[in-house]
Amino acid sequence: MSYRSILIDQLNACYNDKSWFIPLHEILKDLNATQAAWENESKQSIWSIVNHLIFWNEKWLERYNVEQFELESSINNDDTFYVNPHTINDFEWKKTLQRLETVFESWNRALEESEDLKLIKEIPSYCNAPWWGVVSNLCIHNAYHIGQIMLLKKQLISVG
Repeated sequence: MSYRSILIDQLNACYNDKSWFIPLHEILKDLNATQAAWENESKQSIWSIVNHLIFWNEKWLERYNVEQFELESSINNDDTFYVNPHTINDFEWKKTLQRLETVFESWNRALEESEDLKLIKEIPSYCNAPWWGVVSNLCIHNAYHIGQIMLLKKQLISVG
């Protein structure tokens, strides 16, 4: 089994392939904008976490595609969770879900088209980590936040 096939399997498990946990697509498919924007007592919302996942998956995909990059120190991680309160409606929520689907599809395509040599290549600007390790950690990051989203959905259902 290759790095590529393992990473594709991990990404699919996160987004649309039932394996050890409910995939993100299935968790989100029956939520409307109001539900997605609902905040718990810690001010977390499903929508904000989805925005965060989109940001980091797009950012690392962009880096993967260009291969050489410098880390931007200007990224404020808290900003990646932002949901514009003036655009909380079902149309914008559907656009967000489409963007999420697109980034997971784009990752799949990028990995399918990659040679394993690219995945073992080290990233000088990122502690010389190999690409396979970075993408694997991105999948772990996704799974962590998918768990948060599932808990938020359960809280949402319990408050009615």
